[in-house]
Amino acid sequence: MTAQTAIMSARRTSLLGAALVAIGPISMALYTPAMPVLVAVFGTNEAAIKLTLIAYFAGFAVAQLICGPLSDAFGRKRATLAFLSLYLASSFLATFAPTVEFMLVARTLQGIGAAVGISVSRAIVRDQFTGQASARIMNAIAMMLALGPAVSPTIGGFVLELFSWREVFWCMVIYGAVLMVCVAAFQVETNPNPGLHHLNPGQLVTNYVTLLKDPRFLAPSILIGCGLGGLYALANVLPFVLMNDVGLSPSQFGMAMIIQSGSFIVGTIVTGRLLKVVEARRLVPVGMMLWVVSSTLMCVLSLTMEPTVLTVMGPVALFVFALAFVLPASFTDSMAPFPNIAGAASAMTGFMQFGGGILAGLIVAALGDPLVGLATVLPLMPIVGIGLYLHFRNRAVRFAPAE
Repeated sequence: MTAQTAIMSARRTSLLGAALVAIGPISMALYTPAMPVLVAVFGTNEAAIKLTLIAYFAGFAVAQLICGPLSDAFGRKRATLAFLSLYLASSFLATFAPTVEFMLVARTLQGIGAAVGISVSRAIVRDQFTGQASARIMNAIAMMLALGPAVSPTIGGFVLELFSWREVFWCMVIYGAVLMVCVAAFQVETNPNPGLHHLNPGQLVTNYVTLLKDPRFLAPSILIGCGLGGLYALANVLPFVLMNDVGLSPSQFGMAMIIQSGSFIVGTIVTGRLLKVVEARRLVPVGMMLWVVSSTLMCVLSLTMEPTVLTVMGPVALFVFALAFVLPASFTDSMAPFPNIAGAASAMTGFMQFGGGILAGLIVAALGDPLVGLATVLPLMPIVGIGLYLHFRNRAVRFAPAE
């Protein structure tokens, strides 16, 4: 299907896709400035509060594997409204959480509800667009996918300082309600062949095995998983490094995160302009080279210098700038060969990126020192991603096309 025969315009698809994809990372990162505060509020320890974020990651990652096939079976719009309803209900629960255990349950459910955003946003693009048209839309969606966790801590920091942690969750309630209205009013069903056969357990297993055996899927998806997974793991680390080790207040932490969001905005603007004259795939090596530089700086500065806003956020800014070069082609390439299981392909990609965030978060938690995690685990993620990408990309050249 080309842009000329698309059910929705490229602009509407971009706007809806961006709004949908943002709900997951926004709900993750808006909460991060409150994490050190909730240690005292719930009378618990840092590990228990970090677990609430990991629980959100887990719910989000696992639900990816469910909501993708559900959107294949029942349609993108119906699946979106159903999961957003769960998101809205769980956001209310989190707002009134009396204990850390209650918060743990609410955040898990919230992650499950928000999972539909990433799956459906990419599926509605694949349903209608391919090639450079798809890459340009994916660039706009990628902006929100990484901009969400970049801007949200800034907003969350100010809300926390002006009001309290409960108002942080009221922001999520408002966003979820507005998004549901927009989906109901403006999203047109794009799934050309919905059907219950997509929920057949055997078919589901076959679909996912097909994806996991195909290096054309694995190469870009692992790159996305290590890139965005690293960004999401940073959300688990930066509040404690910047507020405890550097000594920033919640609002100062929010302002510091503007460095990350501003860098990614610049990266997506530069990428968007380059996509008018350069094929999206040719930008990926540039992004990977910048990842190597940012990872080296992150490791060296964290191990050899006293942490400051500049030594912590400088490498992070370069990392997210490079991420903007990698995402458009990677998203498009991970789904392009699989038009009949677009929902499943989008779901598995989402599972990998949040799975990467979970894995990195758990390793950092096991180390016990966020600064050590910033110096070791987080720089290693993009390097591993690049190595695996090159390995599977080489295999993909010799891989027979899927039937």
